[in-house]
Order: sequence, then structure tokens, then C-alpha cells
Amino acid sequence: MRKFFQEIKADLKFKTAGPGQKLSEPSRAPREKPKAEAAPKPRQAPTDEAQMAAAAALARLELKPKGKAPSCSQESIKNQVRRELMAEAAASEKGLPEEEKEEGAAAPSVSGVYFICPLTGAVVRKDQKEKHLREAIQAYFSVDPVAASIMEIHTFNKDREKVRVGVETMAKYLDNIYLHPEEEKYRKIKLQNKVFQERISCLEGAHKFFQAVGFETKTLPVPGQGKEGQSDDVGPEEQFYVLREEVLARLEDLKDCKEQLLSSEPLRARLDRQLRVFQPSPEAARFELPDDFYNLSADEIRREQRLRTEAVEKASMLRTRAMREKEEQREMRKYNYTLLRVRFPDGYILQGTFYAREAVSVLYSFVREALRDDWLPFELLGPGGLKLTDENLAFNECGLVPSALLSLSWDAAVMADIEAAGEEQPRSPLRPELLARVQTL
Repeated sequence: MRKFFQEIKADLKFKTAGPGQKLSEPSRAPREKPKAEAAPKPRQAPTDEAQMAAAAALARLELKPKGKAPSCSQESIKNQVRRELMAEAAASEKGLPEEEKEEGAAAPSVSGVYFICPLTGAVVRKDQKEKHLREAIQAYFSVDPVAASIMEIHTFNKDREKVRVGVETMAKYLDNIYLHPEEEKYRKIKLQNKVFQERISCLEGAHKFFQAVGFETKTLPVPGQGKEGQSDDVGPEEQFYVLREEVLARLEDLKDCKEQLLSSEPLRARLDRQLRVFQPSPEAARFELPDDFYNLSADEIRREQRLRTEAVEKASMLRTRAMREKEEQREMRKYNYTLLRVRFPDGYILQGTFYAREAVSVLYSFVREALRDDWLPFELLGPGGLKLTDENLAFNECGLVPSALLSLSWDAAVMADIEAAGEEQPRSPLRPELLARVQTL
């Protein structure tokens, strides 16, 4: 014990000294003043892409479950963020879908516009839509050749007036056969006939239709065009469509084919809404849209924007009201599609793709179908809190193109009644199957 106190006393002698006394232990050398360092060069501001990537990385870190405070250093946190940024940059350069960039993460927008084929149910990109439709209709010939040929006529001939005239003429041919089956002249169609050439032969799928309903091609002499010295009923041979004899025994089928031809519409691939549900995120208002959403090419949009910026002063002074309205109409026509997000009061976000000219009522139906209880009344608020009360307006008329973040508000009286009834409410009003595949922005 005495030895212990002696050690403490000796230690105090080194650390304390009376007035005018020097420390018995040589004092440490005074720190040298650091040399004046050269002024650091100003750092360049990060690019917009780097800032967005950093924000996304930090947002993901914040969304991770918070457990005990980690005992990591400031340097380790910086390294973690750096790794996040490098991973995002690498994924962006490779052009991978967002689902492959990080497991469980989703793209902040969409990779493109997609459609659902009405025949096969396949989901295809916009630029592959027509090719897939052609292949699907071609394959359908083995199932129903009449229906397939009618699909070709109505779908791939873009001039609707020509289609109307041609279809009515074809129907007239079939109607004559149905009403006058004993008349042989109605069962033959001269392929070089002027009316047939101008109205029917030019339509894609028309020849396939005649073959499907029971016509076959034959080479026959043309009556009344005999050469000099020959009988009047003998003439040069030409190509005809001739109805096969067995078809006369089933004239009702021929009538059905005519009705189907007249009543059919173009086969249209259905726009895939690409419904997604996201967890609450500060990135909800950030959109990155592909070129598919624009009616103009990216170069045309940039050029028009540059010209408008250069002339904005002059245009604002000289444009009349009619010119401004025309400009607004042109602005609305720029966008074919719009990406809309609806944020629920609990923070969850519902996302879907729509045509820019679809009515607001379509969005209300889209949201209602995603609810666990679709009877709950609600209203949608656009940017700035503007209520979307007129459901007949189109999205581009409401300024909801090419993207927008909306908010959902429940009917306060109904929610108060539910709360007063003491009914246990689920953690989210969305359907369980949607919540099961919730993603992160």
C-alpha cells in the first residue's frame, strides 16, 4: 500500500509544480506551428446526375431498418455512400433494368411504354407492338382464317375511309350471292375489274378474306369480248374469283362472314398500366421518362426548347390570344403518354402509365381497383392541391403530362364514422397482393 501511494505522489510531482518551479519531468516540446498551406482550389459543383444518384443512395440508407447505433466511423459512412454511388453509376452505364440494379429496388420511373397483345396476352414494348401483332394474326390463320383475314383488313390499312369503302363493296359481293344464289354471275368476281382494283385489291388482307370464305382463283374467258370472226361469247381469258359449289349449301355461314366483316374494328394492343406500389419516399416527385412518352424525338424537343428560349421575350409581347391558345394545343399534343403517381395519406405510392388524352375518370377507376375496400369515397388532388373534380377532362387538359404526383384524400365524414365504429383498420388501404410486391424508389 505504501508503495502504491509513493507511485501516485511521484506521478503528481511530474504533473504539478509550485510558483516559480519547473516541472521535474522534462516538458514536452512545444508544438510547431503548421506551415501555411496553399489555399485549396475551389471544388467543382457535382453534376445533376451525381446529385440525384447521391440523393437516391442516401435515401436508401435512411429507409433501412434502424437498430442499434452502429459503431462505425465517419470514414466508413463515406465509404458506404461511395460504394452506393459507384454501383448506381455502373448499373446506369450498362443500361440494366432497375430491378436488376439492386435487389428489391425499382426504377424511379419506367423503362418504356408497353402494350398487351389481345391475342397472345404477351407484354411487348411500343416499338415491337406492330411486329408482334402481325405475327399473332398470322398464327391465328390456323385457328380461324376468316377472322384472321378480317383482323388484317381492319388493323393494317391505316386509311379508315378506304377501309370503309372497300369493306362495304366486299359485303355487297357476298350479299348478292346470299340473296341470289341461283345467279351464277354473282358467284364470279373479275380480278381486273376497275372497282375491284381500286376499292378492294389495294387493301391488305382482302384477298385472304375471299379465299377464306370459299372463293378460288380460276382463269376464265371474258364474255362479250370475242375477237373479230369469233363468237361474241368467246374472249380472252382473265383471272376470276369463283365461289366453290359446296359453299352454296351453307349460305348462312356466308352471311355471318359478311356481318363480321362489317362490324369488326381494328385490333388494338392494350396499354399496359405497369402498376407499381412504392414505399413512402422523398423521391416520389422525381421522374425520369424515356423517349416513348414524347410525341417528338429527343432532338426535336431540344431544338424547339432552344428556339423558344431564344424568342421568349419577343413572343410574350407579340402573341395574340389565338396564338397562345394554338401554342397550348401544340404543347398538349407533344405527349402521347403520362406517368402518374398517387400518394396515399400513409405515404404509399401507386404508379401507372396512361394515355395523355385519357380522361381523369380512368385514374379514379385505376385507384379504386387497387383498394382493399373499393367503396371508400376519396378525391384526388393535383399539383398545388387542386381538386380534380371534372372527371371528363383529359390529363393533358389538366396539366398532368408527361408526369405528375397527385395526392389522395379520404372523405373525412366517412373516415370519422369508421373510426367511431371502432373497426380495426389495416395498415394500408391497398390490396394485400399489391403490398406483397411493394418496391422502393
